[in-house]
Amino acid sequence: MTSRDRLLAVLVAVLWGGNFIAIDFGLGHFPPLFFAGFRFAVLVVPTLLFVPRPQVEWKWLLGYGLFFGTLQFAFVFVAMHIGMPTGLTSLVQQASAPFTVLLGALLLRERITRLQIIGILVAVLGMVVIGWHRAQTAALLPMLVTLCGAFSWALGNLCSRKANPPNPLHLALWISIVPPLPMFALSALVEGPAAGWQAVASVVDSPTGWYALGGLLYTSLLATVVGSGLWTTLLRRYPASMVAPFSLLVPVVGFSTAWLVLGEQPHPVELAAGAVVVGGVLLGSLNRTRRTSQRPVEGAASEGTSLAGSGEALAISREIGTSVASPPQFEDRP
Repeated sequence: MTSRDRLLAVLVAVLWGGNFIAIDFGLGHFPPLFFAGFRFAVLVVPTLLFVPRPQVEWKWLLGYGLFFGTLQFAFVFVAMHIGMPTGLTSLVQQASAPFTVLLGALLLRERITRLQIIGILVAVLGMVVIGWHRAQTAALLPMLVTLCGAFSWALGNLCSRKANPPNPLHLALWISIVPPLPMFALSALVEGPAAGWQAVASVVDSPTGWYALGGLLYTSLLATVVGSGLWTTLLRRYPASMVAPFSLLVPVVGFSTAWLVLGEQPHPVELAAGAVVVGGVLLGSLNRTRRTSQRPVEGAASEGTSLAGSGEALAISREIGTSVASPPQFEDRP
C-alpha cells in the first residue's frame, strides 16, 4: 500500500471515529431506527439526479447497501440507544476487521497466513474479556448487538470487493438508495409511525434538535459519503485483509473524542482488553503489509488475490488517484 493510500485510510479512521459522537448527538433527538434511515434518505434524491449509476451488478450494490448501510447502522444505533457507551462502540465495531479477514479467506479465497490467524485469535480473546466484563455489569446485550453490526460491516466489505466498481465514489453514494425504506418500515413498526417525523418537525425548536441536525450532516456527508467513498476505493485496490486493519484506528479516535466531548471514562478492564483487540489484529496485518510493500506489483484483483501486473496497478492508481485528489471530484462525496 502506498504512503498516500495509508494516509487516506487514516483519514477514514478519523472520520469514522468522530462519527460516533455525531451518532450520539443524533440519538439525543431522533429514534434510532428512524435516524439510521434518515441519514441515508437525505442523500437519495441528489444521488439519483446527479450521480451516474455505478457499473456494477445489482446484487453487489444491493448487498453492500443492505449489509454495510442498513444492517450495520441499524445494529449500532440500536446498541447505543439501549446503553452501549460511545467509545466502547467504536472499539467493538472493529471486530469487523477479523470478521473481514476470515470471510475473505472463506468466501473470496484470499490468502490467510498463520500470523493473521494468531492475530485474529488474540483479538477474539480481547473481545471475550470485554464481553465477560459487560456481562458482570448486566450490559452484555448492547455489546452483542454491536458485534452484529461489526459482522454486517464485514459482509459489506466483501460485497464492495466483489462489486469492483470503476468509480468507487459512485458506489458509495448509490448504496444510499437501499437503507431508507427498510429502516423507515422497521421504525414505523418498532418506534411508531409518527415518532420520527415528529422529531423532524421539532428539530429547530430544541437544543438537542440542533445538535442532532449537526450529527445528521456529519454522519451523512462526512462519515458516509467521504469515509465510505475512500474506504470503497481502498478496498478496490487492495485485499480486504490489508485494508480492514486500518479500521483499528477508529476506536483510538472514538475513545478520545468520547472522553473529550462526552466525558466518558472507559473502565480499565475494557481499555486493557481493547488494547489486546487492537494489538491482535495489527499482529495479523504486519506480515501481509510487509510482504506487499516488498512486492508492490502484487496487490488485489477483483477476486481478492493479486493484480494482473504493474501496468494494471498503475492504471488503477491513476484512475482512483485522480478522483480522490482532484477537487471537482469531491462532489461525489459531499
